[in-house]
Amino acid sequence: MSSTTSSDAILERLMRLHPKAIDLSLDRMRALLVRLGHPERRLPPVFHVAGTNGKGSTCATLRAILEAAGLKVHVYTSPHLVRFHERIRLAGTLISEDALQILLDECERAADGMAITFFEITTAAALLAFARVPADALVLEVGLGGVLDATNVIDSPLVSVITPVGLDHQHFLGDTIELIAAEKAGIAKRGRPLVVGPQDAAALAVIEAAANRVDAPVIAWGRDFSAHEEHGRIVFQDGQGVLDLPPPRLVGVHQIANAATAIAALRAQDRFAVSEQAIETGLANVAWPARMQRLTYGPLVEDAPEGAEIWLDGGHNPHAAAAIAETLADLEEKRPRPLYLIVGMLSTKDPAGFFVHFRGLARHVSTLTIPGEPNALGAGALYDAARSAGLKADPAEDIGDALDQITARVSLDDDETPPRILICGSLYLAGRILAQNG
Repeated sequence: MSSTTSSDAILERLMRLHPKAIDLSLDRMRALLVRLGHPERRLPPVFHVAGTNGKGSTCATLRAILEAAGLKVHVYTSPHLVRFHERIRLAGTLISEDALQILLDECERAADGMAITFFEITTAAALLAFARVPADALVLEVGLGGVLDATNVIDSPLVSVITPVGLDHQHFLGDTIELIAAEKAGIAKRGRPLVVGPQDAAALAVIEAAANRVDAPVIAWGRDFSAHEEHGRIVFQDGQGVLDLPPPRLVGVHQIANAATAIAALRAQDRFAVSEQAIETGLANVAWPARMQRLTYGPLVEDAPEGAEIWLDGGHNPHAAAAIAETLADLEEKRPRPLYLIVGMLSTKDPAGFFVHFRGLARHVSTLTIPGEPNALGAGALYDAARSAGLKADPAEDIGDALDQITARVSLDDDETPPRILICGSLYLAGRILAQNG
């Protein structure tokens, strides 16, 4: 048996014993942490990041800048794309197979007899790892919501961060922006700075009210800090002054706000000295897979029409779709190409709200069922949603069939400009695409 198979077997067993189904509560998590000796009390200084969109990019930027400043950084994110190990980065390196097996075994024994979710037990394993391996800082991404998320056992983070809030996971968090913002605002801690990225006015009001109740000073986008593009550079401004910075390596206009939110979080604390040079280096080196990621090699690139651009993004809600569409419109203005979408989504999402942002932008949509995902929305249902949103669409059997559809359409249209193809709609689809593409 290979070592990879060993951890996969443990995770599969944990999934069966402790289902994936979300059950928002902190009681079970706290009880498990007691059995494990309170690892949450032995962590390095924490940057705790919640939000609907931009969490992962903001976490990646925080990590890149902190590492550019010469610091060792733990990172916890979810979900993973290809392998579970991606969720736990220890002092700059993805957790090893042996270390993951040991931690999962220990947590499984500690959780014996407990009714606890898969996310909770694996988050406990991550906290145990972070407590045992020395590092200077921990970037901790919220899984879902905030107030009752398994990561919200941190009593006094160095800085809390809330990225843009939008409608997503309504069956757990509520069906209005205000209700969802209230859940996210639950990570605000007494006396600790709360950095808030771009928000709907209603969401910001809820977040500020929650912060005021615990005397958490709010540092808000548009009031206390801002950033904009100017002559190919990024101008960041806050109460400490103005920074003239290179654009972030991550593609998309929305990444300017994500980068600015990370910078504001770093400037809200005084534990670490972070120079302007470290910020520049971090922005230049930041990487985050499946967020407007350009695929430049691999079998899928080889199967695509000759000269095609292939992009991959895991955004899966209307707010994310708006940001993706804005990025594609910007690309179209700079380098015009016909746009084709390949889309797979989960059944819990809002496909019509997602597709409407691509009306007038995408030439055609190929819909597919995410392979191996029991909660996937069928290709036919996605096709209906795309058509109802005013887009031309056809269902596809798989990614290969979708690329064949695009090749046939490019040939039929006799278009001399190679197409731009975006594969999008779900991080679960993105993970399978990355695995399939090697």
